[in-house]
Amino acid sequence: MTIQPTHGDVFAEERQQHIARIVEEHGRARVAELSLLFGVSGVTIRKDLDLLEQQGRLVRTHGGAVVAHRTGAERAFDIRERLQRAEKDAIGRAAAAMVVDGESIALDASTTALAMARHLTSRGGWVHLTVITNGLRIAAELAGHPGITVAMPAGFVRWEALSIVGPLSEGLFDKVNIQRAFMGAAAFSLEAGLTDATEEEAQIKRLFVTTATEVVGLVDHTKWERAAFATFCPTASLAAVVADAAAPHAIAELLRTRGIDVQLVDVAGVATRSVDRRAAAGSTSS
Repeated sequence: MTIQPTHGDVFAEERQQHIARIVEEHGRARVAELSLLFGVSGVTIRKDLDLLEQQGRLVRTHGGAVVAHRTGAERAFDIRERLQRAEKDAIGRAAAAMVVDGESIALDASTTALAMARHLTSRGGWVHLTVITNGLRIAAELAGHPGITVAMPAGFVRWEALSIVGPLSEGLFDKVNIQRAFMGAAAFSLEAGLTDATEEEAQIKRLFVTTATEVVGLVDHTKWERAAFATFCPTASLAAVVADAAAPHAIAELLRTRGIDVQLVDVAGVATRSVDRRAAAGSTSS
């Protein structure tokens, strides 16, 4: 029997579309997490997942769902990397320009951080830059590049994100000093801060955030004014945010009033609009 959405729930189809996107982008999702995220019962989420499975958009598993027709460990990461590619490249370029030789920085396993890593290698001229990352793709991008030392935490590999997660990572962060952590996110809002779709990924990102002297959020405009399942960096803990120019300017101004530097980068590379914590209230540079 074909399962249909509940007719009385006018948001059912929208919720199902959102669930399908979460599974596609992150490789999997759990019923408990989706139930909390959407504020509906586990029974409702299971019906949504059953319907989406019938549509061929995901595969049901015990306690959740995974992406359909998985073609290998890189599928979920590759899908996310293709989304907003130009915006991520522009953000990565601007973030790489913030890095000073001699620093120890952290990059999470996000696709935006990978774009930043590529600009770090193309920039070159490094003498002693240390990069701590839980991203396998990022480590591969930076490894062997002159002047760059790569450190990785211990843990378990998540195929969906090509990342290392888990409590085994904690030992490394007791021994290192991180000047700046550059963090991508599944979503970003003033109320929730930087958030991720899974608690596993959020857990190790919190270690980066609490260890770093400064945290820089790397979030393209599609992530703004949204909240994913787990917060790993409250807005108050951010030192700066780098985004593309399509990000909501009113929210950028509010961030500035809270003492957070905001850099809005033109995707075409023609101009960069920066909102600085030291700028006078109400002013905008272009």
